[in-house]
Amino acid sequence: MAFVSFLIPCFVIGTDIAFSCQNSADFVGASSPGDVVIGGLFAVHSEMLHTEEDPIKPVIQNCAGFEIQVFLQTLAMIHAIETINNSTLLSGITLGYEIYDTCAEVTKAMASALRFLSKSNSSEDAVEFKCNYSDYIPRIKAVIGASYSEVSMAVSRLLALQLIPQVSPASSAEILSDKLRFPSFFRTIPSDFHQTRAMTHLICESGWNWIGVIATDDDNGRFALESFGVQAMANNVCIAFKEMLPAYLSDSTFHTKVDHAIEKIVKETRVNVIVVFMRQFHVLKLFKKAIERNVNKIWIASDNWSAAVKISTIPNMRQLGTIVGFGFKSGNISSFQDFLRNLHEKPTENNKFLREYIMLLSVCAHLEYHDFQTCISNQSQDDLLEDVENKHQVWRDDFLNANIEPGFIQSTILAVYAIAYAIKGQCKNRNCKDPSAFTPWELLEELKKVIIIDDDREVKFDSNGDMSTSYDVLLWKEIDGHMEITTMAEYDAEKGDFIFKDEEKKKDFLDLKKVQSTCSQHCRPGQMKKVTESPHTCCYECVYCPENHYSNQTDMDYCYRCNNKTYWAPINSTTCYKKIIYFLAWTDWFAVFLLLLSAFGVVLVLSVCVIFTKNLNTPVVKASGGLTVCYIILFSHFLIFLSTIFFIDEPTEFKCKARQALFGISFTLCISCILIKSLKILLAFSFDPKLQNFLKCMYKPIPTVVTCTGIQVIICTFWLIFRTPFVNQNFSIPRAIILECNEGSIVAFGIMLGYIAALAFICFIFAFKGRKLPENYNEAKFITFGMLIYFIAWIVFIPVYATTFGKYLPAVEIIVVLISNYGILCCTFFPKCYIIIYKQETNTKSAFLKMVYTYSSKSAGSVAVSQVSLNSKSSSFRAPISDSCKTDKNSVNGNCRFQVPGQPLIKGKVLPKNVARKRVSSI
Repeated sequence: MAFVSFLIPCFVIGTDIAFSCQNSADFVGASSPGDVVIGGLFAVHSEMLHTEEDPIKPVIQNCAGFEIQVFLQTLAMIHAIETINNSTLLSGITLGYEIYDTCAEVTKAMASALRFLSKSNSSEDAVEFKCNYSDYIPRIKAVIGASYSEVSMAVSRLLALQLIPQVSPASSAEILSDKLRFPSFFRTIPSDFHQTRAMTHLICESGWNWIGVIATDDDNGRFALESFGVQAMANNVCIAFKEMLPAYLSDSTFHTKVDHAIEKIVKETRVNVIVVFMRQFHVLKLFKKAIERNVNKIWIASDNWSAAVKISTIPNMRQLGTIVGFGFKSGNISSFQDFLRNLHEKPTENNKFLREYIMLLSVCAHLEYHDFQTCISNQSQDDLLEDVENKHQVWRDDFLNANIEPGFIQSTILAVYAIAYAIKGQCKNRNCKDPSAFTPWELLEELKKVIIIDDDREVKFDSNGDMSTSYDVLLWKEIDGHMEITTMAEYDAEKGDFIFKDEEKKKDFLDLKKVQSTCSQHCRPGQMKKVTESPHTCCYECVYCPENHYSNQTDMDYCYRCNNKTYWAPINSTTCYKKIIYFLAWTDWFAVFLLLLSAFGVVLVLSVCVIFTKNLNTPVVKASGGLTVCYIILFSHFLIFLSTIFFIDEPTEFKCKARQALFGISFTLCISCILIKSLKILLAFSFDPKLQNFLKCMYKPIPTVVTCTGIQVIICTFWLIFRTPFVNQNFSIPRAIILECNEGSIVAFGIMLGYIAALAFICFIFAFKGRKLPENYNEAKFITFGMLIYFIAWIVFIPVYATTFGKYLPAVEIIVVLISNYGILCCTFFPKCYIIIYKQETNTKSAFLKMVYTYSSKSAGSVAVSQVSLNSKSSSFRAPISDSCKTDKNSVNGNCRFQVPGQPLIKGKVLPKNVARKRVSSI
């Protein structure tokens, strides 16, 4: 197969500088031979030195800003490889390494990656272009790195050409989990998805919702900001401002933008929490400026700098406020610490990083701790060569151990072991001393299946190439005048929750909640948020929950409505209250009063009954229709009074059905009997023949009472069957439920009352016509008054009943029932009782006959002849000539003859005296 090869050039910037690139070998920072070579990409320096703003030649420049933490990662990689080589893990197969410095620049990292792709055992560093790399054997079989996600993205795309496994111990950008774009990328840390979710969880748990974010303007910063923005929005956390700082310190606008970011932080007084996604050297510059401006906030650190010792040792660090961050889970690194203590014994020929570090120690040894660290970070490679002359070598055992960031060291060691286990899997049946024993893509497939035992737990790569490890929640605390980085809790990425080891750590977490960082004050329970014109949902006003709504938590977006109509809530309520159920109870004073009236009415009925029973044979009782009719009327009055009981206390289905039916039928029975009495009186004292004939036809006592009452029974029966009354809950009062009887059908209720009113009206007409009958025995006049009271009471009742609501609505009907019942009872029986008790002299037959004679004399004077029929047999009588009806010329054989006064004696049948008296007395 045809192919094209191209060389890896090494560009030169000087002739005598030890750190300049003379050839490809000078490009390597640290190396060691082995049967299987692993590449390493680390940003040992933080920036590249650009001699010209717009370079006109493709020259790879020298670097500045020695990064102790990243240098330690290279040492961790070397230590892990040496440990594996000295163990039986690979059974005689040795691992080699080639470690390159990316200087935090993509271009420098790409140059290193090109060397990784060059063909193995080639005399020249040439990369062959082929259509199929399945059998291609590059210089290295796997790569560890890079330090930053932006660099890893670029390198991974290049390594994916030959599917060379790349395992990063530090690149956390969420996009790197995409296996379509980065098929050969793995990492021994969680992705930023888990980190941003953990940050958001911390923010929500602390009650903050108004925060600022500062990130570097590179792929890593932008992706982290995007991921955090999604998580924040999902948890109702608002970002007050976002500040992006240039990714490279060499950018001419860097310091200007740092000043602008600090000014923004100072201006936003309500923002007390700042999330920082930046590299360590960015954070260092930012914090120094913040200390100058006396900025005091809570800073949430990303994994890039959460454990950075060189930042924690900045003078006056405590003035910045509180720093809490998320670091990668650390493990047992005691063997690495021992390795560092013996590092000064290691040769430096093949490790330029170590050689440079030793030079830095010599130049900066006279300085205090922080100044010493600053000196190391600020030395360029060119300046270092000038300063190191005439300096004797020194060694500080404590410095490297003091700057260890355990999470990065642990993840780097895990990356080496993951590749080693994958190599072990490939070398089971192969001679791996031969570089062509397996290809990188075969190693890639083996790497996906690797399981590592770390601190007695299994860890492996998931389908996205991420290792499911947890985070340490780190809190920077001032202890004995020094800023210490302590582990406050552990964040379980799978469960999404914090795990505290002791109560003291939990107390530190609770102390964070004391700081307020909200756009608006928290809405208390009983309030809800009202969104203002601000585009942020976190900026709102707190308004009270309206009536029948409540909120039982802080910062609720809306108030809950009380579940159903049986509950209510006042304005600004935190809960719903059960509505009070109202009805006309037995204990209510008004109900007691009405019951006493009903009871008094019953007593009156019984009293009248006793009086009439004792005076059974007196004319007054007989003139009232006889004891049977009176008993029926009194019994109906008794039932009417009794019906009022069903209007009181808690309504039930039975009470609702019984009260109207009992009242309607009882009242109809009462009115029917009174109607018969009215007809009888009018029939007895009417002298109009035509009227008498009509009254005779109408006067059927038993059929009339049965028919009139039966019609009402039918009305009530249909009402109860088809539209029966039922218990209803009235919610018209906001805080109460009124239990009442719904009549079921207002039409049926109206028909029942209308029928009673119709009977009462007929009774009123007949009674009105008989109102001038004998005074002491004239029931018609009092019946008229009783009917008038009934009409007035019920006419007034209709509008009052229609406009009244509440628990006293049944009392309105009770009152009108009592008024009408008392009215009819009093008008019907009280005059009779008065005569019986106080005018006993008029309650005799002779007095009654005399009164009838007097009335007949007056009435007959206006007519020529009047014939009065008393019954269906046409038995008639004449008015007696004298009240003594003596046996004189007006008597025939002892019998009374009747003659209209002032008129000649009418011929006709003579009525015997004893029969005449008997019939008149029956009237």
